[in-house]
Amino acid sequence: MTSSNAKIPVTIVTGFLGSGKTTLLRHILGNAEGRRIAVIVNEFGELGIDGEILRGCGIGCDDEGNEREGALYELANGCVCCTVQEEFLPVMLQLAERRGELDAVLIETSGLALPKPLVQAFQWPDIANIFTVDSVVTVVDGPAAASGQFAENPEAVDEARRADPNLDHESPLHELFEDQLSAADLVVLNKTDLMDDAARAKVEALVREELPPEVKIVAASEGKLPLALLLGQGRAAEATIHLRESHHDHEEDHDHDEFDSLVIELPPVDRDGLLAVLGKLVEQHTIYRVKGFVAVPGKPMRLLVQGVGRRFDHHFDRRWRDGEAQRTRLVFIGEDLDEAALRKALDEVSAVAA
Repeated sequence: MTSSNAKIPVTIVTGFLGSGKTTLLRHILGNAEGRRIAVIVNEFGELGIDGEILRGCGIGCDDEGNEREGALYELANGCVCCTVQEEFLPVMLQLAERRGELDAVLIETSGLALPKPLVQAFQWPDIANIFTVDSVVTVVDGPAAASGQFAENPEAVDEARRADPNLDHESPLHELFEDQLSAADLVVLNKTDLMDDAARAKVEALVREELPPEVKIVAASEGKLPLALLLGQGRAAEATIHLRESHHDHEEDHDHDEFDSLVIELPPVDRDGLLAVLGKLVEQHTIYRVKGFVAVPGKPMRLLVQGVGRRFDHHFDRRWRDGEAQRTRLVFIGEDLDEAALRKALDEVSAVAA
């Protein structure tokens, strides 16, 4: 347990869209073994869906399923690094007041967040003597990286472009992927159960190019790793983060104007029809992530849908609560999203379900 005089260790979990950050948090909190951990969850978009997923798993809830005050901190819209001055400091000061009750803090950043400014925020005088960044854990979606989306060297880029002419390796996403790796103290290569040995070796080589030799790459499936590996690294990353290069180091400010976040609500929809339309929309538009809850006619349970690129996962996560509106709510994250076109395609699915 943390003594009253020791700094509270903070583990920052970052990673690209759909890499498995929330699953890793679930694993850590499900195997906490008595550690008292505060959680800060950040989500890009109008819906804090990752926060809903966490609460749905009982994280931040008492034995009766009621949310404990202060057990789960979910910041408002926008990435952490864009909102830290307005919201991050007050939250950390609240945690500081409860330092005797905490052994660690976990921060899950948005998939579009730049980790470096967040780590630098721990140098602020108000919190510098209370918290320390134990480590930055960057989660990599192994199969997505293996597909060539983040290939950097020209040979790999040319090969990927021949295979998929729609890939744009000069997009901001490639730089963001590199920046998330540059801040890492540990890289979790996730979803290795979905990769063969050749694909895994390819991704490890790609990631290693962006890392100092001392930063380890560990393979995982569903984020299942020993907590001794994930927590207690003692890196004090805030003291050395200025030495790590970033694509955004020379910008006076940054924003995510290149990314659009769009929420679309629908009545109950046909599951198979929706998945088919989403697959087509991803091919026709620059959509990086789709996530949300779906109401399926005749089904008493809510369908959770999450998509990264052309890959979609879905399962029924819980029953609709009494009095809860059975509506479909989807968040789209991408570039230059055509809201009218997306709504038109999805409305057709609603009409079929009706």
